[in-house]
Amino acid sequence: MDRSQNHCLTRSTKWLADLVVTLLLWGYYTVGFLVFFSLFYVMAYLFSKNRETSFQRLNHRFYKGFFSLVRVLAPQHKWRIDSDVSGIRSCVIVCNHVSYLDPLILISLFEKHKTIAKSSLFKLPLFGRMLRLSGYIPSTSEGKLKELMIQHIETMNDYLAAGGNLFIFPEGTRSPDGNIGSLNKGAFKIARLCRTPIKVLFVRNTDVLFRPGRFLFNACVPNTITLELIETIEPDYQSKAFSISRLMGQVHMLLSTQSSRH
Repeated sequence: MDRSQNHCLTRSTKWLADLVVTLLLWGYYTVGFLVFFSLFYVMAYLFSKNRETSFQRLNHRFYKGFFSLVRVLAPQHKWRIDSDVSGIRSCVIVCNHVSYLDPLILISLFEKHKTIAKSSLFKLPLFGRMLRLSGYIPSTSEGKLKELMIQHIETMNDYLAAGGNLFIFPEGTRSPDGNIGSLNKGAFKIARLCRTPIKVLFVRNTDVLFRPGRFLFNACVPNTITLELIETIEPDYQSKAFSISRLMGQVHMLLSTQSSRH
């Protein structure tokens, strides 16, 4: 067999392996949810004294299980997550964004968490309901979602003080090339409102495992996925010199510096 035939065989084998891994992961995501997790969500909805906390805990456990399965099925992808990350409490967390997996990883790390999700997702019949029950925040305050956003912002100070985290991807969307785009002010306004420290995280190579625009997981390539705590910022919010624009510039510089290190 010549080299071209070997190459075709290798590509075919990789495609088949990627397909099997993808079907198993999506099987967990769909059938696994319906068979194993949906009952717990129903019980939390019917009997929990605090639905939001219960739904966040269930989301955390569901995605923790998902990434445990990823580690088993795609062992060539190594994971390096700073030990300090999972211990973060009572903070606004900002992070770069390169893959759909990024928010799922953070949910799997923080049992008590909130995040900002696209407003269009709140309009989906079942998924949107789960987002609301989980205490997630719509990205815009248009129409019927305005009251929901105001409610969450008004209670955010107490939520963070009780040990919860709010994580946000301030670029608003995935970076197509790894470079850091312009940042939205929302995360920084909330941090100022709640007088909360900001934890700056940087995630790398999740887009190698799950490439944007592809259905298949890229399971059979050597890769190291990292999540680092690169800075803790504790602004003096009461200072007359405080500026949200300056704070955003500081975070942008930190993220850009990391993105230039390949």
